[in-house]
Amino acid sequence: MADQFATYPSLAGRRVLVTGGASGIGASIVEHFVAQGSHVGFLDLDCKAADALLARLPDGRGRARFASVDLRDIAALRIAIAQLRAELGGGFTVLVNNAARDDRHAIDEVTPEYWDERMATNIRHQFFCAQALKDDMIAAGGGSIINMSSTSFMMGQGGMPAYTTAKSGVIGLTRALARDLGPHHIRANIVFPGWVITGRQLDLWMTPEGEAKRAQGQCIPDRLHAPDIARMVLWLAADDSRLVTARDFIVDAGWL
Repeated sequence: MADQFATYPSLAGRRVLVTGGASGIGASIVEHFVAQGSHVGFLDLDCKAADALLARLPDGRGRARFASVDLRDIAALRIAIAQLRAELGGGFTVLVNNAARDDRHAIDEVTPEYWDERMATNIRHQFFCAQALKDDMIAAGGGSIINMSSTSFMMGQGGMPAYTTAKSGVIGLTRALARDLGPHHIRANIVFPGWVITGRQLDLWMTPEGEAKRAQGQCIPDRLHAPDIARMVLWLAADDSRLVTARDFIVDAGWL
């Protein structure tokens, strides 16, 4: 991590849960919290990527623990959270609901079963993670929930209606959490990444035409990378943003 970026003293020793933390944006979020001295539990299905992440994390004040779980299985999710809570020595006061999949799908291909699976993959676990951690945060006197959405539905992007529906629903979920949990000093905010150039994006979606459209559409033409999102998440988790809640933060280099 570059030396010119901020250090947040309030994040040292803080316990953080990150979903989808083994690769892409999630892995960068885990790395950034560990660098701040936080103790991070992360959830994912990709054990190989998780092991690689754990192997490259530096020894230091922060530490990380991993639990393999299918976030669509809420009973298993609750068990995994309890496991990480025990391994890290206490309750979580930061939740980063990062996990999602932007698989493309045509309208005529969507069945009721696929629709329900997309909701389970992209939004349902956000609520149940918040439900599972709220008592930790209440006992600690407060906390921060950061829900990841996407600019795709704002831009009217087609080809994945179930995904964009779920990501738009994150707004309503976050507003509800902010209102209901605010009296306990628990904050809830949304980060809307633009087109972040991860390995998945390069492998599946990036084309020369897409690259040109991205560079032209953004006010700042530089590519967005996972650390650009992670640094926004750090600020929302830290006490520096202690009275910021129910708000939207777009990180897209000015495309919208």
